[in-house]
Amino acid sequence: MGATIINAVAVVLGATVGLVFKSRIGEDFKKIVMVSAGLVTLVLGLDMAVSSSETLVILFSLIFGGFIGTWLRIEDRVEGLGNRFAGEGDSSFGMAFLNSSLLFCSGAMSIVGSIEAGTGQGWNLILVKSVMDGFMAIVFAAAYGKGVYLSALTIIVYQGFFTLAGAWISPLLGDEGIAVISASGGFLLLMLALGLLEVKKIKTGNFLPALVLAPVLLYASSFFNMI
Repeated sequence: MGATIINAVAVVLGATVGLVFKSRIGEDFKKIVMVSAGLVTLVLGLDMAVSSSETLVILFSLIFGGFIGTWLRIEDRVEGLGNRFAGEGDSSFGMAFLNSSLLFCSGAMSIVGSIEAGTGQGWNLILVKSVMDGFMAIVFAAAYGKGVYLSALTIIVYQGFFTLAGAWISPLLGDEGIAVISASGGFLLLMLALGLLEVKKIKTGNFLPALVLAPVLLYASSFFNMI
C-alpha cells in the first residue's frame, strides 16, 4: 500500500499548490487553466482510447455501461456525496471530486502499477504516475477547487484494491483485459475533456460501469469465438 499512499500524497500536495495559485489569478486566467486542463485530458484520452483494437467490445461496454450508470444515477450520487463533504454553498466540490477521480484512476497505470507494487515487482510505475498526477492535481485544483483533495481517497481505495488483490487479478485480466479497461477509460477522459473545453457537457460518471463491463465482454466474446 506504500506506493498507493505516495500517489495520494502527491495529489494532495499538487492540489494544495493549485489552490494557492487559484486564489491569486483572475477569471481570464482561470479560463486558460480550464482550456489547458481540457487539452491535456483530451490528449491523454486519445492515447488511451487507441490502446486496444477490441472496438466492438469497447463500444458495447460504453453503451451498456452508460445505460446502467444512467439508471443508477451514478454521476448525481457521486457529486452529491462530494458536496456533502463540502457542506452547503459549494456545488463545485462534487464535480471536482468526480472529474479528478476519473482522471487519476481511469488509466492502465493505475491497475498495472498497483498490481506490480502488490506483487513485489517494484514501485517504479506508480512513482511515475504519482509525479504526473501531482502536476495534474495542480491544474485541476486551480480549475475546479478543493474537491480534488477528496480524489486522494479514491486513489487509496481503487489502487489499494488492485495492490492487495494483484496476485489473482493479474492473471485473470491478462494484458488484453487491462488494455480494454484502459481504452474504455480513455473514452471517459475524452468525455471529460469535452466538458472542460465547453464543447459538450456529458455525465461522464454514468459511464463508469463500462470499466467493469469491458473485460467481461472481452471474455464473453473470446468464449463464443472458441465455440
